[in-house]
Amino acid sequence: MSSHSPGFLQSASYVAKGWRLIRQPGLRRFVFMPLLVNLIVFGGVGWLVNAWATGWLDSLGLFSRWGDWWIVQALQTVLHWLVSLILIFSLAFVFTLLANLIGAPFNGLLAERVEAHLTGAGTEPSPSWLTLVKSLPRLMGSEVRKLLYLLICIVPLLLLQFVPLINLIAPFLLFLFGAWMFALEYMDYPLGNHGALFKEVRLTMRARRKVAYGFGSAVAVISMIPVVNLFIMPVAVAGATALYVDFLKDDGVM
Repeated sequence: MSSHSPGFLQSASYVAKGWRLIRQPGLRRFVFMPLLVNLIVFGGVGWLVNAWATGWLDSLGLFSRWGDWWIVQALQTVLHWLVSLILIFSLAFVFTLLANLIGAPFNGLLAERVEAHLTGAGTEPSPSWLTLVKSLPRLMGSEVRKLLYLLICIVPLLLLQFVPLINLIAPFLLFLFGAWMFALEYMDYPLGNHGALFKEVRLTMRARRKVAYGFGSAVAVISMIPVVNLFIMPVAVAGATALYVDFLKDDGVM
């Protein structure tokens, strides 16, 4: 453990550490529910997006006038999947936040067990379902505050996409905000387990911007990769908890 804050790249590397952690024998069973939630959300929303894209393209009738040649059918299929993938990539951030809203209790539990594993307290009894239920009000309240914060901040950023000249850098600003939100989202679990409110999590990460943007950027990039993004929620929870244990726990943070 170290009391100094890590840099951008070192913080980003904790996503890989999270991947190693969730495969540890003592932690695998706590990964199942967050992973299942992610699969259901991304699978369900992916199916809806695909169905919408199919209906939208059919309504345009772009290829209907060209007949039923096989090359026309092939082009239509490629365009259909291209539109679906663009939509899924664009909404990956929203999908992830939705999955976290549903899986918040299980993410809090996973963060608790990862911390116990890393600090050598892994022999403690596993939390009961009663403990999980008692943590629901705090966890759900925190998720709602995150969503409100997201809505307040993201609307101006989306409007910037339509402002001439500024729209050249607007996608970059949107990515940076996404990285910031992912850092807040996942660092909230280990910090929240020690009583931190969402406002305190924001202040903690604001004082450690390299940590926030390093870890958050890595999560944001992975969240846009099909199939791989299905595993990002438990991986990011474990990685954020390891980051907390290694650099924040002994630094007077909660």
